[in-house]
Amino acid sequence: MIKTLDTKEKMLLLSSNYIGSLGYIFQNKSFVVPITYFYNKEQDNIICYSANGHKITALRKNNAVALSVTTINSMNDWKSIMVQGTYKEMKGVTAKALLHQFSLGVKDLILRKELQDMDFISQFSSKIYKDDTPIVFTINIEEITGRMRKFLN
Repeated sequence: MIKTLDTKEKMLLLSSNYIGSLGYIFQNKSFVVPITYFYNKEQDNIICYSANGHKITALRKNNAVALSVTTINSMNDWKSIMVQGTYKEMKGVTAKALLHQFSLGVKDLILRKELQDMDFISQFSSKIYKDDTPIVFTINIEEITGRMRKFLN
């Protein structure tokens, strides 16, 4: 059976994962890249960060984005959501606070889902951004759609 996810199911899928596929447009071409994210329930937005490069250049020119999050257990057992939203770059103290919230949130998800402890900041930030400060941004959610497929034998 294929069905549309209700609001509670969509929010559960978004909040219980931290890897998605970010879609954006640059020079009339579509791009989709994997990204680590954290759903900020208090602000009802998505926190992300990235090095300065192609993706950030594109998002600064066209702030319309899509984030796809999918869990797949089998061909007949999956859930998927698509978030439509807008990119908003953060600066200064706000960016630092959001990056801290992001790191704590993703670390907690990894601990709960994968039963792994990790020094999140050293595993991600310090190795990736030795010479450059990461660009912290949010995705302001405009719409979330979702579907699931579940066939029982």
